[in-house]
Amino acid sequence: MTARTENLNVVGFDHMPSPAEIKTRVPMTERAAESVLAGRRALMGILERKDPRLFVIVGPCSIHDPKAGLDYASRLRTLADEVQDTIHVVMRVYFEKPRTSTGWKGFINDPRMDDSFHIEEGMERGRRFLRDVAELGMPAATEALDPIAPQYYGDLVSWTAIGARTAESQTHREMASGLSTPVGFKNSTDGSLEAAVNGILSASRPHSFLGLNDNGASAIIRTRGNAYGHLVLRGGGGRPNYDTVSISLAEQALAKAKLPVNVVVDCSHSNSWKKPELQPLVMRDVVHQIREGNRSVVGLMVESFLEAGNQPIPPDLSQLRYGCSVTDACVDWKTTEEMLRSAHQGLRGVLSARKAA
Repeated sequence: MTARTENLNVVGFDHMPSPAEIKTRVPMTERAAESVLAGRRALMGILERKDPRLFVIVGPCSIHDPKAGLDYASRLRTLADEVQDTIHVVMRVYFEKPRTSTGWKGFINDPRMDDSFHIEEGMERGRRFLRDVAELGMPAATEALDPIAPQYYGDLVSWTAIGARTAESQTHREMASGLSTPVGFKNSTDGSLEAAVNGILSASRPHSFLGLNDNGASAIIRTRGNAYGHLVLRGGGGRPNYDTVSISLAEQALAKAKLPVNVVVDCSHSNSWKKPELQPLVMRDVVHQIREGNRSVVGLMVESFLEAGNQPIPPDLSQLRYGCSVTDACVDWKTTEEMLRSAHQGLRGVLSARKAA
């Protein structure tokens, strides 16, 4: 008898519905499609400098409670209308969480938050949440971590991030080359820019790679390349990188690679030393740089939820505090309003000079 040589550490192959099956259960609607496309068009216009506004990706570190998430989305829709002449607001809707070692991997992987890993349930509920957000008229942003996941819900996303831990991954660069959204590549956790810049360059080119089609069958995916890749500065290596010197170095790195000089500043993570109360200071500093003539910063990112801070996941989920993050700490809703309104006022009257810069 031939010795077994494969799947030695695999304990099961559970059925996963195909992307087409999930889309049948949670179909796209006309209102949602309009919202997604409008969000993408605005982002592309900003990146092409046809639209002088900034975009702001704002929302919870991760979605764990759809009810609280929709409560947040509804409030954000109203605030987005208020600041729309200077800021294009996109809601951060992150379902997948990269882990250095262990921890909750996000709503799609473990929607019941009990290590039961009902991915089939998480995918359907995640898609439904994105559709609900889109039907509010709110474009959504997410991080692409699993290379198969965009087949299930990518049609409902307006902006995509490639994280600091995956910007160097060939798999994620190939995936980004085929995404229908603008894609932000984050600098590495050590603060270096090389992996992100090379990622933007790679994703701008055509690729062919293995993946799944809509019916769940293996396919060779061939892409045309994504022209809307850009750099996201999130700090790293023990220091922030949103200061004028760091942004100037980022501009030089992009120009050297012959890439559009488009920079997004993440107000969270190492740029705020993972202290959410410092995020408003980061935003204020970047707005000041724009007022002083900076033309490369096209967007900002903020981690925000209804309540400030974060909380551990308790054994009894009924003990979870409503609207409070279970991953990275966030600023609360009041602070979010103050941040966006302050940025809105600070940017009024200074953005017209940035058009077609």
